[in-house]
Amino acid sequence: MCLHAGCQIAVSSDTKDFAVDWLGVEVTGATLGIIGMGSIGYKVAQRARAFNMRILYHNRNRRRKEEEEAVGAHYYAKMEDLLQQSDFVMLVVNLTPETHKLIGKKELGLMKPTATLINISRGAVIDQDALVEALQNKVIRAAALDVTYPEPLPRDHPLLSLNNVIITPHIGTATVQAIRMMAEEAVANMLAVLSGQPIPSEVFPK
Repeated sequence: MCLHAGCQIAVSSDTKDFAVDWLGVEVTGATLGIIGMGSIGYKVAQRARAFNMRILYHNRNRRRKEEEEAVGAHYYAKMEDLLQQSDFVMLVVNLTPETHKLIGKKELGLMKPTATLINISRGAVIDQDALVEALQNKVIRAAALDVTYPEPLPRDHPLLSLNNVIITPHIGTATVQAIRMMAEEAVANMLAVLSGQPIPSEVFPK
């Protein structure tokens, strides 16, 4: 959580010097466990490859061998095995009855005490009460959340007072380019429906 705390130190009126022993965790060479290797999860793996990360993944369906080899990803049929080995665990799953509170007290307990949990999917994929407890008791090192449940969190929620969590306001796609592409895709889908053509981005293909 060096970035969050470091920003506060850099701009604080009380800061007189920067500590030289204030260290973060290296990403290069670390093990990234991706839970949910759909199109977004795979793009995460492509980017992690550039940092020479060891990439593990758990998914309902295993990727083709050539896709795994392209990013150096290793498939884990059991999520528990992935959790035990990862330095960073990233959640990239859809919210379904099966993934609701996918990460709870048991799963957090399997993670390394030096691990960071990253959620870019949906807030309800994590049992937030269990996450608060895990962060308070240093069961895991830290968490980075772009999503919570609800959004925004109540201002007295305990997650907001912890110094080992970063929370951003669901801004994973908050760029001019991404929003434009999403709008264009939505229009293309509507036009296809109106003209009786196949839907380019059908959520539940027939």
